[in-house]
Amino acid sequence: MATIISHLSSFSKFPTSSTFPSLPSTLPTLNHRNLAIFCCSSLKQPHGQASTAQNDNLRVVFAAGSTGGHIYPAVAIAEELKIMNPSCEILFIGAPNSVESTVVPSAGYNFASVPSVRLARPLISSQNLFLPCCLVKSLVQCSRKLRDFKPHVVVGTGGLISFPVCLAAKLKGIKLVIQEQNLVPVMENSILASLADVIFVAFNSTIDSFRRNKCVVCGNPVRLSLRKHVSKAAARSHFFAGSESRGNSEAKVLLVLGGSFGANAINIAMLNLYYQMLRRNNSLYIIWQTGIEVYDETDSLVKTHPRLYLRPFMHRLDLAYVAADIVVSRAGALTCYEILATGKPSILIPSPDVSEGHQFKNASLMADLTGATVITEDELDSCTLAIAIEQFLSDEEKMKEMSERALKAANPNASTEIAKHILSLVNLSTEE
Repeated sequence: MATIISHLSSFSKFPTSSTFPSLPSTLPTLNHRNLAIFCCSSLKQPHGQASTAQNDNLRVVFAAGSTGGHIYPAVAIAEELKIMNPSCEILFIGAPNSVESTVVPSAGYNFASVPSVRLARPLISSQNLFLPCCLVKSLVQCSRKLRDFKPHVVVGTGGLISFPVCLAAKLKGIKLVIQEQNLVPVMENSILASLADVIFVAFNSTIDSFRRNKCVVCGNPVRLSLRKHVSKAAARSHFFAGSESRGNSEAKVLLVLGGSFGANAINIAMLNLYYQMLRRNNSLYIIWQTGIEVYDETDSLVKTHPRLYLRPFMHRLDLAYVAADIVVSRAGALTCYEILATGKPSILIPSPDVSEGHQFKNASLMADLTGATVITEDELDSCTLAIAIEQFLSDEEKMKEMSERALKAANPNASTEIAKHILSLVNLSTEE
């Protein structure tokens, strides 16, 4: 971890346009084991990339889905592209009836749905028996969407839908970039790395997992709303209108994030804890995101309280971060980076269900960077969580130190730098 920290301290030394990595001009040779590519080779068609200099608006497709941790980085990059190039046309491709199908339109972007492809683990599994057929079906639909929209570049930020969209893009000769949020890459991005023109990573050490000449270290992109200045009083009034939390210097707000779908272990621990904490501490307020799938059950077990704000999903998470003094959360890559960018002390409970231990590695890095408390799910119960929360609430100096360390470790301009590199890539390709 010491190596990672030393790497992170050099965030200001990101590559600039003058040091932009070399871009491969041809599709890498693919061997016979890439069954999906072999099955879909007939999808490859000439792709006429019109020059943006001839009044042809820049068109960008984002492939992002499954969880907010993949969707919101794409939204952040899209926001920056629109600022830099207001005529830019943007299309998000995701799965139907999914988190992205709700989040993306609410953010003001066009959305098209195609069936996603779920890869079961272990790879040798009966559940993967029909994977090639499902992949072909998804690729055909992705190819049609790309044919109709004619993007100059496709940006993949992860999730189930990212793989078929990015693969279809490369088969059609479209420029492809991917953005990896985690310390250790997810499997989809590890596979797509050989096809990508550029790979944006959050941490210097992640470069070792990819071809170095393709990588650009920028940090994780966070939404524009998280970088806007909003007073704590104004943010708290959004959740607790008319309460004393706005002007009470003694008030403390605990933000509990159960993930997009719901973290049962966190919700159960909070169910056994929240009411006693509110009753004992009249200055404590709780903002609690349960997750979509478990909200109804959790809500039925929770007593209404004026200092408790309970929701299935936090559409104004930017205000929740501003209002909060402490964050209790899973350790998804984007959540961790948003905690850094907003300078919040945190208690992290990494999910044991995420493959390859991504969340535990993220949480361990946060502990080294900011002093975050890490509680494994085996250790988690209402007592351990209550003790961890109380230790923060009773130590103002520790909270202040953690906040300063978090802000120092983050790069708030990651989305801006990524957008600049994407524009450079498109300009290079249209000038060829």
